[in-house]
Amino acid sequence: MRIAIFDYKITRNNPIGSCHLAMLRALAAEHDFTVFAVEFDNPWPQKIQFIRVPSPTRPLALLFVVYHFMAPLCYWLYRLRGGPKPDLVQALESNLAFGDLLYSHFCHGMYLKHHWSKSGARGLRGWFRWLDHQLHAWMESFTYPRAKQVVVPSRGLARELKAEFPYIANKLTVLPNPISLERLQMPPEFDRQAFRHSLGIDDQDLAGLFVALGQFERKGLPLLMQALGTPGMERFKLIVVGGESDLIARFAANYQLGNRVKFVGMQSDVRPYLWSSDVFVFPSLYETFSLVTYEAAASALPILVSQLYGVEDLLVDGENGFLIETSVAGVRMGLERILSLSPAARLAMGQRARLAASACSEEHFVAAWRAFYLGLSTQSH
Repeated sequence: MRIAIFDYKITRNNPIGSCHLAMLRALAAEHDFTVFAVEFDNPWPQKIQFIRVPSPTRPLALLFVVYHFMAPLCYWLYRLRGGPKPDLVQALESNLAFGDLLYSHFCHGMYLKHHWSKSGARGLRGWFRWLDHQLHAWMESFTYPRAKQVVVPSRGLARELKAEFPYIANKLTVLPNPISLERLQMPPEFDRQAFRHSLGIDDQDLAGLFVALGQFERKGLPLLMQALGTPGMERFKLIVVGGESDLIARFAANYQLGNRVKFVGMQSDVRPYLWSSDVFVFPSLYETFSLVTYEAAASALPILVSQLYGVEDLLVDGENGFLIETSVAGVRMGLERILSLSPAARLAMGQRARLAASACSEEHFVAAWRAFYLGLSTQSH
């Protein structure tokens, strides 16, 4: 098939874009792909055509608006210059007005209805986030009725979309996101102790890891830092990966936990931080798959995570991690449970987490997309 893919950033460090990237890398020899993106780490330039869509990447609301205008313009210029008409137009959620297939990782309408008020986002940054969600929610009511197929990464998001848009029930397919098990396996040559020491983490400390590109409020970092500030948590140190410099400065100033929290900012490779930690902590209010939780599990870390879509297919409370409530008391209780375990028990829990995450290998992901495209190709003939 000839397939046109529309996505903002198809890069290794973008959670959704990395899914598209894994699929493109594996299936480029089987289909003719043309990618319309702002950024694209093209894995096969001689086979995959890349049409760059000019757009600012921040704030997200501006990216949404500009991409909606520029992506169709780039598409029609491509067609006017002789580019063949695609058999399938695959778009990310509501980011394009004419997608045949929507690859959906979020339901913005449901998030605004049920979760936004709890996010704690304030100020100009919070207003821009609300605007981005609102723009997506408006477009969802336009794009979902017109879509022929909708692909989602978790059963939970499928349930949510069916509740919000009942007419898409027969169009939905669940294809879990991919995890590179081999890449996330800690290599023998990695000096874990030295890396921990470089972060100010001593051998007797229990190191937790929190990872988020941004939106710290929705991801639950305030709850985690408040829990760490309560008595009895002195042994627990936290590594925070992600966040722009202004966001990091605000959180460091507001909570003042000193050297117990290490902000390392954006990282092109999060694996050393996964390998150097003892537990992954993620009390997020809302996720539709939580790829980072699967990556932490695949790195053999016990997971302390709230009740999230996707995680419900991974976490077995007390076996490979602990389920935590999205409250300061709930996060503290989870931290107390992990602190009560011996190092050997934590290690065994992490190994069980890795085993559970293996069900979402890249091989399974690629095979699922291959079968899905084959089914669409068969239907069209």
